[in-house]
Amino acid sequence: MVRVRAPELPQYNWLNTDKPLLLKQLRGRIVILDFWTYCCINCLHVLPDLKYLEQKYKDSLTVIGVHSAKFDNEKDIENIRQAILRYDIEHPVLVDKDFRVWQEYAVRAYPSFMLIDPEGYVVASFMGEGKREILDELIQQIIQQHQDKGTINLQELDVILEKQRQPIITPLAFPGKVLATSSGLFIADTGHNRIVVTTLEGEVLHIIGSGQAGFKDDNFNIAEFLAPQGMTFDNQNQILYVADTENHALRKVDLRCQSVETIAGTGIQSRNLSFTQGHALDIALNSPWDLVKYDNLLYIAMAGSHQVWVMDLETNIIKTYAGTGAEACFDGELDTSVFAQPSGITINSNFIYTADSESSSIRAIELDTGKVRTICGSGDLYLFGDKDGIGEEVRLQHCMGVEYAQGNLWIADTYNHKIKLVNPITGECKTVLGSGASNSKFSEPSGLSIFGSNLYIADTNNHAIQHVNLNTFEVTTLKISGLCAPDFCIPNL
Repeated sequence: MVRVRAPELPQYNWLNTDKPLLLKQLRGRIVILDFWTYCCINCLHVLPDLKYLEQKYKDSLTVIGVHSAKFDNEKDIENIRQAILRYDIEHPVLVDKDFRVWQEYAVRAYPSFMLIDPEGYVVASFMGEGKREILDELIQQIIQQHQDKGTINLQELDVILEKQRQPIITPLAFPGKVLATSSGLFIADTGHNRIVVTTLEGEVLHIIGSGQAGFKDDNFNIAEFLAPQGMTFDNQNQILYVADTENHALRKVDLRCQSVETIAGTGIQSRNLSFTQGHALDIALNSPWDLVKYDNLLYIAMAGSHQVWVMDLETNIIKTYAGTGAEACFDGELDTSVFAQPSGITINSNFIYTADSESSSIRAIELDTGKVRTICGSGDLYLFGDKDGIGEEVRLQHCMGVEYAQGNLWIADTYNHKIKLVNPITGECKTVLGSGASNSKFSEPSGLSIFGSNLYIADTNNHAIQHVNLNTFEVTTLKISGLCAPDFCIPNL
């Protein structure tokens, strides 16, 4: 059998390490190269598996993330650093400029893994999610083989992490979504694993969740979330519904009782892409990213399975609503249409609208007919940019937020760092806020919400909520009084 020597890694920019790593210097260790890009939900899904393997084999395994950017915005070193901080990545990351490493290893899809033995040979390669068990078994076999040969060097590798250089101690950390209501402002403090509730002026009313990453129902102080994102509010009953994204669950927050309850999901990621229906607590979900309530129904942007789901709050039945589970952008019927990582959802009386982030397009589902159509954007996974216009000529870049208000759609065009306005009937799209449109400057805004003449923006990488007066289009950062990061609160003396 011909053994293939792993191509050496280039001396490009590296993150999560104080110096570039060479495979020849890692002889005696097992190496996994993880080819990823930070927009990709499938790439994010494998991070817990890699962390598990890193911790289990810390004296014999080195994981190296090879970041091969899909979107232009993902080529920026600082944006990759922010993604490493956001997703708590603890292994070295090589910035794969111009896909050089991708091509040298003949990679074809995100995510992909190359397993390299202690002598520097590629011994296996895999594509896609769900490879923890097979990698675990192979690593054990390689350790045994090379212990017998005396070619393994068992010692822990020290690296300097970005979070050691740049700890996130801001009051908010990577807020993903925001929701403005008559009862206050709800902020998904995603990086701090909690929900912050303030007045519309920024006075803290509640902090929901301990701030510890976990999956626990209880009162506001004890309950735990894991990277919560989208929210929708039942004002009459004072109930907040939360997409608890990395717990693959939906949570119900009762403001009157000050309690948190899981209403859907098992806490385990589903890998089933076919039509699913059942009692909500018995059905595994796949990275719910946003949700909206209409009558007694919750419509859910299920980013991980590239679908829209629906839950009946009276019967507690949850099911697939639209999308085959494939990742693309095809219009048609509910059961034949295809979405690409829907990350934002909103509704009016006639249509559901989604921000289809991986196809950089805005989609509509007509409630009466079940027809799915693309309002604006190319609909191509690899055709994106920053261009105003009408319909298919519009270019967005990984849009993640959408809000219907007064006949228009407001769009968080996340990787263009802009807010845009779309006419849902004509498909006309124009930039209204962000670089080039005003003095405002955002960094990967991911969510927005309108209440009256006020627009609130979750300015994710700036760790802030921006407030826009829609009468003047003046942008100010919301000052949240008395809020601090969970582990950095100074007690009153």
